[in-house]
Amino acid sequence: MGVAKALAVRQATMKDVDAMLEIVNEYAQQGLMLPRTKLSFLENLQSFIVAHDGDSVVGVAGLHILWEDLAEIRSLAISEKAKGMGVGKHLVLHLVEQCRLLGIKRVLALTYQQVFFEKCGFWVVAKETLPQKAWKDCINCSKLPMCDEIAMIFETA
Repeated sequence: MGVAKALAVRQATMKDVDAMLEIVNEYAQQGLMLPRTKLSFLENLQSFIVAHDGDSVVGVAGLHILWEDLAEIRSLAISEKAKGMGVGKHLVLHLVEQCRLLGIKRVLALTYQQVFFEKCGFWVVAKETLPQKAWKDCINCSKLPMCDEIAMIFETA
């Protein structure tokens, strides 16, 4: 049975942290996202979900609430073995639904993967339209002040 057929999404747990760290930091080494430490995952574990194929974690994503009407999808990463199998879209749609249930009207993604997020229903917005709260983690980014990520928004309501 393939990854896509056995795929399940659930709340991340302590036993998932090492796999989450490995998946995210593989992308960070390529300059595609900010690196995460084990401590940052532990401190924010309740904000993360994982996709698993029954045997192992194959994807991770976090939801960070920025304000009463805005949340950000963070650290969306898929293991090499699960790329192209719909895992990323499954995680994004799960987090969008969480926002809908929480009453959060807009979901933000800062990304290099514009086409992927467009397929998930997001559209590009000017970075200048976002509240300053959206940029608080940018202080840790090596690309500051020349950020080349694309800001994208999904409206839940």
